[in-house]
Amino acid sequence: MTASLDAVEQVLDGWRGDRPFILGVCGAQGSGKSTLAEGLAARLKARGLRAATLSIDDLYLSRAERTRLGQVVHPLFATRGVPGTHDTEAGIHLLDQIREGRDVVLPRFDKARDDPAPAGTPVEGPLDVLVFEGWCVGARAQDDAALTAPINALEAERDPDLVWRRFVNLALATDYAELFARIDRLVLLAAPGFEVVRGWRIQQEHDLRARVGEGGRTMTDAEIGTFIQHYERLTRHILSDMPTYADLTLRLDARRGLTP
Repeated sequence: MTASLDAVEQVLDGWRGDRPFILGVCGAQGSGKSTLAEGLAARLKARGLRAATLSIDDLYLSRAERTRLGQVVHPLFATRGVPGTHDTEAGIHLLDQIREGRDVVLPRFDKARDDPAPAGTPVEGPLDVLVFEGWCVGARAQDDAALTAPINALEAERDPDLVWRRFVNLALATDYAELFARIDRLVLLAAPGFEVVRGWRIQQEHDLRARVGEGGRTMTDAEIGTFIQHYERLTRHILSDMPTYADLTLRLDARRGLTP
């Protein structure tokens, strides 16, 4: 991860101007994007710059809101993750405030409780850099024709009428496109393929369980296997599509090291 961090820090110096700068970092689950974002913010602060991080996960709707979405649109929206399960309106307002140099409170999401944390992180403006990271940050909608064939058992069995995936795709083309338009530059941490993501995501869950204890809301390895099927379509699309427009693509091996 140090090599990735060095590469991003080097190009960031050439990208930044005098106004608050929003750097998008995209990467599959477990790819190290949060570690990179936090490491980059720490380096910038050590140089006297004002820096902060925000994950798109911190914009998740509450469990109750996602339950209602699942009742109104499709049951799969009760599970957090895909476009449609974030508060994009709040995210757009927040990024606009940061771009204007205002003081803000960055929201935080408690994954162990599966709900927003009761308190966010106050940040004094103006920021020099906000690192906005997430598994689908900067993603673009697919062509409608690409949605027809199910990509896994979850889609085939639970979304045979394409209601869920079409709603996700429409959200990407509208509200999420508006949110991601606030990003100044985009970095992609490109996994070698979706097949490594399950192991990366299981490791994440084990780390979470170690932090919160057995009483927290964590998933078994089998549950992770089902859970990541929610992410599979868009993750594969990002790995194919985003290298064509990301400002920097860092290709990773299975151990998250940079490939030559």
